[in-house]
Amino acid sequence: MFELTGFGGGEKLVARGGKAGAFWTGALAAFVATPCTGPFMAAALGAALVLPTGAALAIFAGLGLGMALPFLAIGFVPSLRSRLPRPGPWMNRFRVWMAVPMALTAAALLWLLWRQAGGAGLGIGLAVAVVIGALFWLSGRAQRSDRAVTPIWVGIAAASAIALVAIPTNTPNSSRATAGTVPFSEAALNKVRAEGRPVFLYFTADWCVSCKVNEAAAIDRADVAAHFKAQNAVIMIGDWTNGDPVIGRFLEAQGRSGVPLYLWYPKGGGDPKQLPQLLTSGALTALK
Repeated sequence: MFELTGFGGGEKLVARGGKAGAFWTGALAAFVATPCTGPFMAAALGAALVLPTGAALAIFAGLGLGMALPFLAIGFVPSLRSRLPRPGPWMNRFRVWMAVPMALTAAALLWLLWRQAGGAGLGIGLAVAVVIGALFWLSGRAQRSDRAVTPIWVGIAAASAIALVAIPTNTPNSSRATAGTVPFSEAALNKVRAEGRPVFLYFTADWCVSCKVNEAAAIDRADVAAHFKAQNAVIMIGDWTNGDPVIGRFLEAQGRSGVPLYLWYPKGGGDPKQLPQLLTSGALTALK
């Protein structure tokens, strides 16, 4: 439909060659990759915010080393360089196929918009998406005929701004409470603990990828539900999709700055056990 011009902000720095060019190549790669890798680094970044300075710097050093490893491997292992795919027409086909995950991402964002702003917000978002899609189509026609595209991009920006203003905000979180689960509140938590029952408390959000994976792979399983029922345990859920100052303070008290957070309060009282951020059904069914 249209072409995005290349990002030229770092071309002169990268083209210097030598050590300076190599440094700016790595810096530009990290800058471009961060929006894509950010959701997967959320747990590490959240930990870095609450750890001592030395440990936090070690985490950032580890992230930097991880980003640099592909460059180091290609630079120091000649056999890897010979296996790199050569440029060719396949790159255009690959680019087209990459539209599929982009479309799936757009669908996921629309689902999140519905969760956060309800049906009215979803309707506005879809309408604006259609308008922006039409403007992109006009932009492509203008590009192919060498006409000015700036007015069209101004229209795209205006449509996006209208969406930000028109979509309702601060819609209450959808209730996650189902049979056998309880919405989180400190009063409810204290009441259940006073009864001596074990509690599995977890905090989640619709935009949290690792939360959704854990729920599908471990928490929302029949064997886990049966185990918690046999333990007479209460499953309590804190929904942080739209933010909640009460949940935020509770997370901070647990030494965490974000979700996911999984806590197991044993039967009869006692301090909670903080579970790993990557759960398995076996780990949950082993809780006593």
